Amino acid sequence: MGVMGGPMVQRLLDAGYSVTGFNRTKAKAQWLLERGMKWGDSPRAVAEASDITLSMVTNTQALYAITEGRDGILTGLAQGKIFIDMSTVSPAASREVAAKVRAKAAAMLDAPVSGSAVTLKEGKLSFMVGGDRAAFERALPILQAIGPKVTHVGANGLAVSMKIATNLSLAVQMLALAKGCYWRKKAASHARRQPKCCSTA
Repeated sequence: MGVMGGPMVQRLLDAGYSVTGFNRTKAKAQWLLERGMKWGDSPRAVAEASDITLSMVTNTQALYAITEGRDGILTGLAQGKIFIDMSTVSPAASREVAAKVRAKAAAMLDAPVSGSAVTLKEGKLSFMVGGDRAAFERALPILQAIGPKVTHVGANGLAVSMKIATNLSLAVQMLALAKGCYWRKKAASHARRQPKCCSTA
């Protein structure tokens, strides 16, 4: 229920969905409980209470922490349920978790987001989604309640791979822009230092 997860829950509540949520620090989710969110005592409890479970965590290690073990999401999944991870994590780890989800006769989608907390609050967030097409179609209305642009890109792991590639591309573009601005400023400064000459006919 952090910077991204909290506003996502708020958008789902505003759209009329019943949401059961979990956060390591319950106090940080109090504002959502006051808006109608139900509380689950663990990731497992959330998965047991929900047809579709969403997660948004910091990294691959955190994904394992919420999915594995007695109180993990995997334990709470059952046939026909869908688990959607919206985190930017290792594609290999995402595929590994997806295989464990399939073993429970459930489906997993990796659905990293493109945007920030600002675009989320403005309702302009975009999703890239990897995983089973039928599960994607079932989950589409929920994802669209969070952000309007949702694109299915293929099998499990492909969406997080695309997100990482996009992040790398953005980093290169930012570096190129910074270099361009630096050399333009340097050239302008050099031009100002050149002696001015004049002649008379």
